[in-house]
Amino acid sequence: MTTLPVIDVRPLLDGGPAERTAAEIEAACVDSGFFYVSGHGVPAGLIGELDDCARRFFALPEEAKLKIAMARGGRAWRGFFPVGGELTSGRPDLKEGLYFGAEREPDGRPLHGRNLFPEEIPEMRGVVLRYLAELERVAQAVLGGVALSLGLPRDHFSAGSTADPTVLFRIFHYPPGVDDAWGVGEHTDYGLLTLLLQDANAGLQVRTSTGWVDAPPIPGTFVCNIGDMLDRLTGGHYRSTPHRVYNATGRDRLSFPFFFDPGWDSELPPLPPTAKGFRRWDGQDLRAFTGTYGDYLLGKVSKVFPELRDEVI
Repeated sequence: MTTLPVIDVRPLLDGGPAERTAAEIEAACVDSGFFYVSGHGVPAGLIGELDDCARRFFALPEEAKLKIAMARGGRAWRGFFPVGGELTSGRPDLKEGLYFGAEREPDGRPLHGRNLFPEEIPEMRGVVLRYLAELERVAQAVLGGVALSLGLPRDHFSAGSTADPTVLFRIFHYPPGVDDAWGVGEHTDYGLLTLLLQDANAGLQVRTSTGWVDAPPIPGTFVCNIGDMLDRLTGGHYRSTPHRVYNATGRDRLSFPFFFDPGWDSELPPLPPTAKGFRRWDGQDLRAFTGTYGDYLLGKVSKVFPELRDEVI
């Protein structure tokens, strides 16, 4: 069981009155920064195709997966990494994964460019890009609810900092947990909003004011959580909450986090004076950071793959 709320976001997608939905989002963001999203309209068939492609990819021999290793992605920071290849809080994670982002021609900016897809699964490209388009639609709608919850126009973000968003997507495979090896160590997310698809295997844990709680998979939902930038914008009123993963199921676990963040060159000006804001729960002042979101993101991701840092920065 979970104590995290489930919020139906259909009113936000339909464009009709959404005051009740916005109030539910505010309560969740103030309490833990985590909630489940239902009523999102992402086709179940597309989710099934994505899951199938992911399982087929991770079943490939290691040498086949390494043909699209992240080192081949260069400044775009895309591709495959093996188990232990990603660090969280300085420790290797017990997971392997694929990094994707918005499909664009390289423009000289780090983390921008074209994705790498396995030749052994040719349909994966179309499935991933369709999924990204669906999740961007949902994320913009949920951020519209966040804006309403803060007393702002529904399009505050979509017409501003996410008019040209930074979109990052991961597919992670977690082998069964071993001893104290965490699938992902305790961390917070960097940007505005994360939408997480989980398979049927539990493992996600969230640190709330009452302690660690499980966030198990609920069919037909995404887990949504806010990131550091929304915490920063609200002065800590909305919480960017630590979370972690330990796969205790004894089975392989897949997860699909989609990160919907400010535009690369956005400097995220403070919210209007009418917006609400309070002291952050742990006393940290994320407003101390100045610069663009791209600057902030580079500072974070360069610690995750230190061996690739010089290729990106």
